[in-house]
Amino acid sequence: MIIDMHTHIFPDEIAFAVIDKLSRVSRTPAFTDGTLNGLKKSMYEAQINFSVILPVATTPKQVEKINSSSAALNEKNFGEGILSFGCIHPDYTNYREELSRVKNRGLKGIKIHPVYQDANLDDVKFLRIIDRAAELGLIVVTHAGFDIGFPGMVRCSPQMAKKVVEEVGDFKFILAHMGGWKNWLEVLEILSGTGIFIDTSFSTGKIVPRSDFHWQAEDLRLLDANQFMNFVKIFGADRILFGTDSPWTSSRRSIDFIRDLPLADADKAKILGGNAQRLLKV
Repeated sequence: MIIDMHTHIFPDEIAFAVIDKLSRVSRTPAFTDGTLNGLKKSMYEAQINFSVILPVATTPKQVEKINSSSAALNEKNFGEGILSFGCIHPDYTNYREELSRVKNRGLKGIKIHPVYQDANLDDVKFLRIIDRAAELGLIVVTHAGFDIGFPGMVRCSPQMAKKVVEEVGDFKFILAHMGGWKNWLEVLEILSGTGIFIDTSFSTGKIVPRSDFHWQAEDLRLLDANQFMNFVKIFGADRILFGTDSPWTSSRRSIDFIRDLPLADADKAKILGGNAQRLLKV
């Protein structure tokens, strides 16, 4: 089984405009059209069994609508391998009740994005949300490290993530982008003993650039196989989750990277789907 723990889609009526804007900001091409059908097509081509959609609320007023839409999406696509999480915003005041509603609607977790939501991960606004989510048994996924669209800005550093674990305790916590995009040395040094999960999204091989933007060769480099194996050594294969960040990377290329690693087949299977299956109970 292959489970992609990190994907994004947009409503059909705005997908083209959103993808065009984000592609220009990130200077990278999209590998799907950003719609649900585009995601399903890429899943079929790459033989992915489940994709977890991670919506982000960029304003508090979006929270309830996104969560209702996510629950409806799951109900409508039951049996098709589509599994959307919910969302929350640090400035959303009714977070305790809304997270209960997320749980009651059958959503398995929430996505937060400290950069897009303009607050540090260890801000009390996030800490109280995460504490409530942990109380409810919800999975919490956060963007971690730099963001390609916001050069130089880190709102979720390894130090902040460690503080969250120290404050909240043991819970289902996933740091996207191998624990912190382009913060990878610090991730290895600071987070090795925490029990945190990390996902592989937009972190392996090389960035595929848009041809109409100039890139320095060194800026295109992500984690190579040797560097990735350091994460396996420090975190263990049991704490690494496969993710593509679709539509921003090739699903097939991302899968091939894992399959080509000098790892036992059992460990590759854990990373590609087994660990996620255990977390999601699917």
